[in-house]
Amino acid sequence: MNVFSSYRITIEQIVADMVVAGDLPPNLPVERISVEPPRDPSHGDISTNVAMVLAKAAGRKPRDFAAMISAELSNAQGVASVEIAGPGFVNIRLETLFWQHQVSQILQHGVAYGDSETGGGKAINIEYVSANPTGPMHVGHARGAVIGDVLASLLFKVGYDVTREYYVNDAGAQVEVLARSAHLRYREALGETIGDIPDGLYPGDYLISVGQALADRDSDKWIALPEDQWLPHIRDFTVDAMMELIREDLAALGIEHRLFRSEKMLHEDGLIDDVVSVLEGRDLVYWGRLEPPKGQISDDWEDREQYLFRSSRFGDDVDRALKKSDGSWTYFAADVAYHLDKFRRGFGEMVDVWGADHKGYIKRMQAAVRATTDGEGVLDVRVCNLVNLFEDGKPVRMSKRAGTFVTLREVIDQVGKDVVRFIMLTRGNEAPLDFDLKQALDKSRDNPVFYVQYAHARACSVLRQGQEAAPDQTFDDSNLSGADVSLLSDEAELSLIKTLAGWPRLVESAAQAREPHRIAYYLNDVASGLHGLWNKGNEDASLRFIVDADPALTKSRLALVRAVALVISSGLAVMGIKPVEEMR
Repeated sequence: MNVFSSYRITIEQIVADMVVAGDLPPNLPVERISVEPPRDPSHGDISTNVAMVLAKAAGRKPRDFAAMISAELSNAQGVASVEIAGPGFVNIRLETLFWQHQVSQILQHGVAYGDSETGGGKAINIEYVSANPTGPMHVGHARGAVIGDVLASLLFKVGYDVTREYYVNDAGAQVEVLARSAHLRYREALGETIGDIPDGLYPGDYLISVGQALADRDSDKWIALPEDQWLPHIRDFTVDAMMELIREDLAALGIEHRLFRSEKMLHEDGLIDDVVSVLEGRDLVYWGRLEPPKGQISDDWEDREQYLFRSSRFGDDVDRALKKSDGSWTYFAADVAYHLDKFRRGFGEMVDVWGADHKGYIKRMQAAVRATTDGEGVLDVRVCNLVNLFEDGKPVRMSKRAGTFVTLREVIDQVGKDVVRFIMLTRGNEAPLDFDLKQALDKSRDNPVFYVQYAHARACSVLRQGQEAAPDQTFDDSNLSGADVSLLSDEAELSLIKTLAGWPRLVESAAQAREPHRIAYYLNDVASGLHGLWNKGNEDASLRFIVDADPALTKSRLALVRAVALVISSGLAVMGIKPVEEMR
């Protein structure tokens, strides 16, 4: 149960009852009401702006309106007191027993605690990673991969019908360079001495096995043929091999996409011609010239007459070219077709996770989605900043296997997938992130992964000890949910309960803001609360989780500890991380 959503419903019902009674006019803007924790905890448990946002429409002064609402709220279930603050904010303090009962709520729901139906079953497409199939994934790809995957899990938890999708950029110049690089390794596999890899080709050792596989399959079939005959075949073979490598890297990170959509197929199926026809039918394309970008010449600008999309009509800075000088479609044209294809497949809501180098591309794509879907489609773009890899404080940039970058698999092999996934969420997606391999393995509070996992393991340990101390008792969730939670009266216990009860709201707000890193921050707070209680018990024996002389108190505290374990498990499940029961 989202405590804050529940009291929002209560407040809206109070307003509705006042309207029916004739005390307030109809059609008040109740959608503007906020119900949230106050910035200062000393002000209470819940703060609402109901009087501030409705007073004018109701023809009343905010404090007078607040007094009306407060009188009714004082009678609401679980409310201990209501106060009016400042110009008309309403602060609510809930009864201690209300908070104590949240422990039982958590135990009854288990790891499903925090699930909601706010997404309403709406279809949403999350496209993430989409690395060019020109080599293994590097550590920089991991950030977008994790953020996209956890965001998908987060949206699923709040009731969306989520599709995870990968866009394969298997058309254009970069895959032709890949094919030439593989052809060189193919010749090498057949015994030719190739020397140094020429500039402009991919130098990584990962193509050696591709060349060998091609030689094993086709022998010297492609050696004597001109490039225009061998390139399409070797391109397809190599792209398939690279995508298999990428799938393996993603699987090692615990990621599996439902769909892989090919750029090449967009061309072959005529979808680009189709989307241009749509734009032509709406008078959204024309032949014209673009002004050069201020201060610099960009790669997609040419001083010539071009076939342009009127993207500036839809919020973009300038119009955008759909064709290259050779008459072929631009990458942008393919991307427009791809997003219209998503919309036609039933995804009115789309989320793309991109690297920071694509930030300047956002406006044009959002303009294209608005234009091609008559404003029905919505594109949200999450930008992931750079990952700086360190080892013991020193930058790491090179890989023996890839030649120019550290592969994702190398990092996973060194620290494990769960560590990689958690650390990628320790900063907001647009902030740069420093990943120190040595620190990732440290067993200290400075390591956020260890700190949270240790809290879960500590909770499991306490529960085992409780069972050993009372072997005749049954401490499963059903039994613990019947504990006398009114015994949980210490200030630190109540504070931890309030943190746990905030999980449903955190889930909903993180999903709405599309910010999965909030989960990592929240779990750190939960872990801190449990570790703090443990430390208090070390200082004061009466506050220990297991009090031999008081079975009822022990049971209530074990219920709280189990609730902590469940909420941490719920959060880690969204993050795609397995909670540990023992630290080894």
